[in-house]
Amino acid sequence: MHRIKDTILSIRISNKTLQDLEFPTVLKQAQEYCLTSLGKEKIAESKPMIDEEILSKELSYVDEYLSSFENENRIPSHGFDDISSEVQKLKIENSFIESSSFLKIAQLSNTVNFQLKFLKKFKDVFPNLFELSNAIFYNPEIPNAIKSIIEPSGDIKNDASKALKQIRKDLTYVRGKINQSFNSALSKANASGYLDDIRETVIDNQRVLAVLAMHRRKVGGSVLGSSKSGNIVYIIPKESLKYSNEYSNLMYDEKQEIIAILRRLANNIRPHAPLIESYISYLTHIDFISAKASYARDINALLPKLSSKKEINFKKAFHPLLFRNNKELGLETVDQDIHLNEKQQIVVISGPNAGGKSITLKTVGLLQLMFQAGFLIPVDEKSSTTIFTGILTDIGDNQSIENQLSTYSYRLKNMRNFLQKCNDKTLFLIDEFGTGSDPELGGALAEIFLEEFYSKGSYGIITTHYSNLKVLANELPNVTNANMQFNERTMEPLYKLFIGQAGSSFTFEVAQKIGIPFRLINQAKKRVVSEKVRLDKTISRLQKERNKLQKNSNFLEKQKSESEKLKEQLLEKEQKVQEKLDSFVELYDSNQKMLSLGRKINELFNTYFQTNNKKKLITEFNAWVAAEKIKFAKRNPKPVKSKVAKQKVTEQKKKEEAKIKATEKSVLKDVTKIRKEKKQKENIIAKEKANYVFKINDRVRLIDSNSVGTIESIEKNKVVINFGLFTTKTTTSKLELVEKAK
Repeated sequence: MHRIKDTILSIRISNKTLQDLEFPTVLKQAQEYCLTSLGKEKIAESKPMIDEEILSKELSYVDEYLSSFENENRIPSHGFDDISSEVQKLKIENSFIESSSFLKIAQLSNTVNFQLKFLKKFKDVFPNLFELSNAIFYNPEIPNAIKSIIEPSGDIKNDASKALKQIRKDLTYVRGKINQSFNSALSKANASGYLDDIRETVIDNQRVLAVLAMHRRKVGGSVLGSSKSGNIVYIIPKESLKYSNEYSNLMYDEKQEIIAILRRLANNIRPHAPLIESYISYLTHIDFISAKASYARDINALLPKLSSKKEINFKKAFHPLLFRNNKELGLETVDQDIHLNEKQQIVVISGPNAGGKSITLKTVGLLQLMFQAGFLIPVDEKSSTTIFTGILTDIGDNQSIENQLSTYSYRLKNMRNFLQKCNDKTLFLIDEFGTGSDPELGGALAEIFLEEFYSKGSYGIITTHYSNLKVLANELPNVTNANMQFNERTMEPLYKLFIGQAGSSFTFEVAQKIGIPFRLINQAKKRVVSEKVRLDKTISRLQKERNKLQKNSNFLEKQKSESEKLKEQLLEKEQKVQEKLDSFVELYDSNQKMLSLGRKINELFNTYFQTNNKKKLITEFNAWVAAEKIKFAKRNPKPVKSKVAKQKVTEQKKKEEAKIKATEKSVLKDVTKIRKEKKQKENIIAKEKANYVFKINDRVRLIDSNSVGTIESIEKNKVVINFGLFTTKTTTSKLELVEKAK
């Protein structure tokens, strides 16, 4: 079985980063879909991977399992009981386990065997899951061996051994004798008036007489106890005692024989213990895959392309936790388009608070973590991403009381770690970059950090209010400003990321909207450096203009999309017309060839009928055949024999095959649609033919025949057909209409 290596980003991804991006919450939500405790443990241990081959396999498993929810071939249930401890006990020499544990092993084996048969049957539909299952050995012997010994209830079958069969036969006999003797003693004691109203009861699985205490010496037997009041004494009649001892001995013998049977069964199953462990591992892995697929369905996730390029290209991306929460509340979640590549290495997001900067940053980090941990992610199908060997985060209030560090001191320590670990395969995410210190001094240091990350080729997203970082983002070639869109009229956030322009903080506008006196706002404006206010105003004005341009751009994009759609429809029609034309040309050429052959043969036979010269007929026929053979040889040359020529032919064939495959792929959708339409037309024609009432002079043919004849007479469902040289009788059910009678 394909085993997953523990390729974990333990050095490059800290637990703090996992917590910052709420990855444990995703794991906890995915665990809800597990059927087994082992599956939940496996989900809890999930960590991002850097091995591309293993990651691709894991993602393909989840993607295939997700597809099974949407087609008729639903993958069968994989639930099972955790029997790891029982298997460990089974591996001990000369040990045995309880019958209920054996039944769990049988159930486990049957579940795996059913899975293997299913995936083998549908290996074309689930090729990767089939490959995963193909490493598991199909073995019906384990459940068969167990079921031959143990009943579904957990009892050992009578014929499990000759000794057990005899013991149980003797037990039945002795049990009958005990009942017979007890009933006799019961009748006597009851007739003598020695018994209480309840007459009898059961103590230690034995029937006893309920004798009144005053008559206890009058009833022979062994006293087993008395009631709480002491008024009733429980006695085993002496007539039953001799059989009771024999019964106890037989019960002991039965127990020992059952242990011997279970020990023999354990010896038979023990060699399969490693296989049973692989079954547990396989079904745990399937539970792990199934849970991730179910979670993907819940958050509308899919498999983006694993890009060979160094890029993040998330289209219509959602934060999965926010999406799930909003779905429960009936709220809409705004999707984001986020791109990082060689030309857009770092994105600096600015804008007012509560506009969605932090959630956008977290969305990128969490989706990347999920993807590298083998989860499908909620993005558009045209999205793609790569594998990062390190993901670093600095999010939220990181004041460390334990280490007596202020927020800024802690963040500086974090930056030191970033500078040590960042390289061209690192993704860094920093929220409120540079804050915690004097704006001018902290901003200057933040600039230096940003330039250092940039020079190392790291990819990242930062959020900030610092104007100097916005300016720096404009100056560096592959660093881009971005902002969260804001409705400047209502002062409400739109939660939509816009790449290409820094955002205004809207500090005074928001303050005015929430009711801060205009007098105080003006006083605050006077205390701010005028250039800063002008910059903020300029950015705000640019945002308004950009919003207008965005609306025009959206309209033009919509028009372009509709034009492309119309173009595709016209190309599709043109292709269909060309296909029909090619088909007519091919048919015409074929008919012309057949006519030419027919004319030549007719000419030869006419000459023969006139001259009656058989020798001349044969000579001319052979000459004609030889000429046709030469023409055929030219059209269909024999395979070349030289190595160089063969190589050229092979290369040519490969090129042609590649061209054919590309063509097949491009027209596959159209062919499927045409076939569907053709089938519908055929069904309509077939229905019309089935309902057609045949008439005299209709031209018809027998089903599966090419000869066409005319109906001469009809009597009920029997018809006579004239084929010219002969006539035949048949039934209308065997006819196919060619042409209606004129």
